[in-house]
Amino acid sequence: MGFRHAVAVTLTALAPFVQAQDASDWEGEAELGVLVTSGNSEEANVNGRLALIHEIEKWRNTGELSSKYSEAEGETTTEEYKATGQTDYKFAERQYWFLRGSYEDDRFSGYDFESTATTGYGHRVWESGERSFLDLSAGAGYRYNRLNEPNADRQNAEEEAIARLAGHFDYALSENSLFRQKLSTEIGLDDNNTVSESETSLQSTVVGNLSMKVAFRVKHVSEPPEGAERTDKETSLSLLYGF
Repeated sequence: MGFRHAVAVTLTALAPFVQAQDASDWEGEAELGVLVTSGNSEEANVNGRLALIHEIEKWRNTGELSSKYSEAEGETTTEEYKATGQTDYKFAERQYWFLRGSYEDDRFSGYDFESTATTGYGHRVWESGERSFLDLSAGAGYRYNRLNEPNADRQNAEEEAIARLAGHFDYALSENSLFRQKLSTEIGLDDNNTVSESETSLQSTVVGNLSMKVAFRVKHVSEPPEGAERTDKETSLSLLYGF
């Protein structure tokens, strides 16, 4: 059920994609990382991601599906599915209005699922060539998270208005390497629960469209469900195929 919800949220947020007529307007990348160990300890880790972007004169649409799974000594330690979609209407050369939706199903987060819908203003404050830029955005929206167990107030879900701040920085270190930093924070306006995420990555071309990527991700929830940690950290090494 969770994955079907994720797909539905993504399709809703990316409705303007149907405007695409020319396949040359599309770009994408597929990512896969696998680590299996055996001997004194048995452990398997798999992460996958598919991202698409469609851009024309007035519109830029992006969508992403990702999953993570890890198992140690026969026990599942990580199981997560995530979908995000965003459409930007470019009303000026470097300014745009965005509509964004997200859905996350993390088995060990204390939530059955987490979802948000936001809209707001974005500005490409710096750009150099085709691969280096800095985007900053601010907006507002709504958060709906269903809990695995009722909270202290006997509620099964968390619902509140939110403010969202985000930044996306890409910098081409060379023709074959790219540094990327993504930051976001979503601030609850009712219960003051703040969710902040950071992803720092470096990718380098191996051959053709195939690249190696190393990434470090942090997610911090100021008021997580009972029994859940406030901060999750993750380091990954994966292969990336661009198309």
